[in-house]
Amino acid sequence: MKSALQLKQKLFITIFILVVARCGIFIPIPGIDHNSFYNSIGQNEVINFLNIFSGGGFSTIGIFALGIVPYINSSIIIQILSSIIPELENLQKNEGELGRQKITQITRLLTLLWAILQSIAIAFWIKPYVFNWNYYFITDCIITLTTGSIIIMWFSEIITEYGIGNGASLLIFQNIVSGIPKVLIKYTSNLYNKEAIQNFGLILILFILMLTITILVQECKRKIAILSVRQLGKIQEFNPQSYIPLKLNQGGVMPLVFASATITLPPYILQIIPNQIIRNVCSIFIANQLLYTLLYFILIIVFSYFYSSLILNPKDISNNLKKMGASIPNIRPGIETSLHLEKILSKLTFLGAVFLFIIGLVPSIISNITHINIFQGLGITSLLILVSVAIDTAKQVQTYIISQQYDNMIE
Repeated sequence: MKSALQLKQKLFITIFILVVARCGIFIPIPGIDHNSFYNSIGQNEVINFLNIFSGGGFSTIGIFALGIVPYINSSIIIQILSSIIPELENLQKNEGELGRQKITQITRLLTLLWAILQSIAIAFWIKPYVFNWNYYFITDCIITLTTGSIIIMWFSEIITEYGIGNGASLLIFQNIVSGIPKVLIKYTSNLYNKEAIQNFGLILILFILMLTITILVQECKRKIAILSVRQLGKIQEFNPQSYIPLKLNQGGVMPLVFASATITLPPYILQIIPNQIIRNVCSIFIANQLLYTLLYFILIIVFSYFYSSLILNPKDISNNLKKMGASIPNIRPGIETSLHLEKILSKLTFLGAVFLFIIGLVPSIISNITHINIFQGLGITSLLILVSVAIDTAKQVQTYIISQQYDNMIE
């Protein structure tokens, strides 16, 4: 009974914070002609992409418009710097809980700085749609947006510590889910004839199929068997549970997010940069579908390898195995183990990148066949995020229930 109450309490905290965070998006910053602004950015691909993570915050310019974006950007920057700066790497790996607290504090400060910079950019960006643009409005806009971003960061940490699931992931999950009804209403309202209904039925079947494949690939792992010192004399009794799980899609959805964000920049650059050489280069990729697709594929591969290197370091795994007195069968500990893992990880990363690329092309293929862009409205990146967050949250709930049942058995 006690565990059930604790789980209900965690769920209540999580849902309550998510509701408050969602409501804050629709509290507008005063002094802006919101109707004129919303109509002018409807076809802006960069803003539409950012709206995935802010739940439409960049379209409404509410007090929580920045959402969790500055916190995510700061976390990624800290991950990159930790692999470059020895002091940060030492804090993350060798200083235990105290080191992790210092890393968290640095991430918070960087989030504040990033939120201020983004708020300044937004304050100047919306200048044509402000009734009375002056220093007072700029200051008010920067303070409001920055404060809103810090509050959202605080919300995410509360969910992570006292609620269920990862706070930042759930906030993004909520923002994506909130846009699904609008997409469905937009496209189901056009189902007036038999052909349109058939196309929509085909899309629904493809959506379910693609969702199933995405879940299977996200959960797909390559198990690298390991052998401990205690098992050396009895190899015939090898424990199948002793293995290193390497995910096929090690970087998760992040490579696709980065690649999708980068690929939306050429059309935006054409609008804001007058330099003719840069405009010509961007026009080549936009006009030529083959070059555009090739660039997209290369970006996904590059970001997949980059993000995989941040998450897993074969040398660290090799050193940890050596400390535990374990090894991979038929592979010598040390450098050989590191090279073996690096080779396997490289192959898995490439296969994962190819999968992400194929998934990323599905919306274009379906829209060309059926002439309906519902997948592009929902976003394949959004689908992958939804699947990843739903699986991780469900696993955490399951783990919590099992641990509580175990505690009750001991009592």
